[in-house]
Amino acid sequence: MLKCRTVWKKLAPLARDSSTLCRQDVRRAGLNNGSAVRVPAAHMSSGSAGGGGENKLYVLLVGAACLGGGIYAYRTVKGDQQRYMERMAEISSRPHKAASQKTAVPAQSEPPAVPEPKPGAAPSPEEPSPAAPGAEAAAPSETTEPPPAVDSTPASTKVPSHAPYLLIGGGTASFAAARSIRARDPGARVLIITNEPDLPYMRPPLSKELWFSDDPSVTETLRFKQWNGKERSIYFQPQSFYIQPEELNSAENGGVAVLTGKKVIHMDVRGNKVKLDDDTEILYDKCLIATGGVPRNLQAIERAGEKVTKRTTLFRKIEDFKSLDKVSRNAKSITIIGGGFLGSELACALGRRSADFDLEVIQMFPEKGNMGKVLPEYLSNWTTEKVKKEGVKIISEALVKSVTYKDDKLEIQLKDGRLVKTDHIVAAVGLEPNVDLAKSAGLEVDSDFGGFRVNAELQARSNIWVAGDAACFYDIRLGRRRVEHHDHAVVSGRLAGENMTGASKPYWHQSMFWSDLGPDVGYEAIGIVDSSLPTVGVFAKATAKDTPKAATEKSGTGIRSESETEDTAVSPVASSTPAPAVEQQRDNYGKGVIFYLRDKVVVGIILWNVFNRMPIARKIIKDGEEHADLNEVAKLFNIHED
Repeated sequence: MLKCRTVWKKLAPLARDSSTLCRQDVRRAGLNNGSAVRVPAAHMSSGSAGGGGENKLYVLLVGAACLGGGIYAYRTVKGDQQRYMERMAEISSRPHKAASQKTAVPAQSEPPAVPEPKPGAAPSPEEPSPAAPGAEAAAPSETTEPPPAVDSTPASTKVPSHAPYLLIGGGTASFAAARSIRARDPGARVLIITNEPDLPYMRPPLSKELWFSDDPSVTETLRFKQWNGKERSIYFQPQSFYIQPEELNSAENGGVAVLTGKKVIHMDVRGNKVKLDDDTEILYDKCLIATGGVPRNLQAIERAGEKVTKRTTLFRKIEDFKSLDKVSRNAKSITIIGGGFLGSELACALGRRSADFDLEVIQMFPEKGNMGKVLPEYLSNWTTEKVKKEGVKIISEALVKSVTYKDDKLEIQLKDGRLVKTDHIVAAVGLEPNVDLAKSAGLEVDSDFGGFRVNAELQARSNIWVAGDAACFYDIRLGRRRVEHHDHAVVSGRLAGENMTGASKPYWHQSMFWSDLGPDVGYEAIGIVDSSLPTVGVFAKATAKDTPKAATEKSGTGIRSESETEDTAVSPVASSTPAPAVEQQRDNYGKGVIFYLRDKVVVGIILWNVFNRMPIARKIIKDGEEHADLNEVAKLFNIHED
């Protein structure tokens, strides 16, 4: 068409000239005859009948132009048809190419289009349909495949220039989001970027089950036995589940790729792109920030110098578990600073090992008892005694003043004058949300709770969501919050993934968290559990089945939050046995329920050695009602009939 238009522009002046010549010929003929001649209008525009050579030339050129345009159009259509056939032939041959590549290089095989959930997994509370694969977003693979190598991304990996779904961070929230995205969009192309050298893995076993393994090579295999005796890998999925990053945009059915050992240092929100630490840029359509957090350290340790910091572990990653395991087999004394979840779990784990390795384990914290910021004082004191029985020396109300290295020992000077000598320090004093991208991305950081401030749908800005430890979200039941637990990472990651695919769902499914002080004592909690709030506790005598070990044997899973389901709490049946008052149970806190109140409304619940009842606790908080007698509410958990 363009050629025809060009030819016409060139022929138009000639046509006008030809028409003018025709008119002049007619006029001359009329004058020569000596009389006026009436010329038909048709001849005025096309020349006289049987006219001159110029008119014939005009007709010939127009015809040639039309013929040329027709030939050009025919060849174009034929060429497009040929290219289409070649493209279809290429697509149809891909399965054969993929099969040959799989035979030659097993590590590059593609996973199924939609990963299948673990048999018997609970459906997602937000998608009750049993067929929703996203329900078990963080269910690890029950595979015997060896764990991926430390450097699971080859050095020659070509970084894709574009990712429809870009997930920053390689933790639980990011993996849960990837599974959720693929469940709702089977052909989705998801790229996970993590600065760790490992594929996505679970963090809870690093401070729990891995320490109780009898396998001497556990630090290499990273496989452990759950309390129920079943073995599993710390990795969510084996390497064969993922596709290579360079295959992201060419894989026929999409997939999930992981770019390890890379860090996003800059985020251009307007341009929808990020920059890596090697100056590589990646465009994205939708992005999830799941950067987690960084372990806090004590200022007394940070300013003490290299000799102290090199003998201090900030426990967070796989490499931290490996290094601390090595230290515990060679050192004479290890001191854990911190009395929260992580510090108490590590204290119990190392305490069990102390007798075999002649190891002194010390735990110090500023509170009066273990988990003093979470548990009511009477239960915190009881827990402290339990930790002592595990072989741990407890130093309570301890505020660190300074740390020095002297005579091959670390000397911890407390503010009250006490001095503690040790070989190694584990600082378990909390987590700082990683918000390094806030400045370049122009995202708001919450001044009270920390983390990226997001709405109830976990969205920070258009096409940007945040999940996991780094998200400060609006809970439609409990208000603005930030949570640092495994189940919250699963729930928020799954929800963010759904919303990235257009679900537009608010955060309403209350996540839970749990802590085990070995296989015999554990608890599950939900909502706001803060020891500064008023509490009401109802307890009963424990039996042999009221332990984390028994709970996992019954549920068949080691990560207890994976077996949760909302619909089991639709119509709980209360116990008919009267609940004893708390005062009668002061010396025996074997199992029980602790209610945390705010303005007379239950906002948090701890189930102490009571398992598989979390849906009931979740429903109580979701209802948000005042209760005249919490002893009656405690009957819903049937703790006196078990």
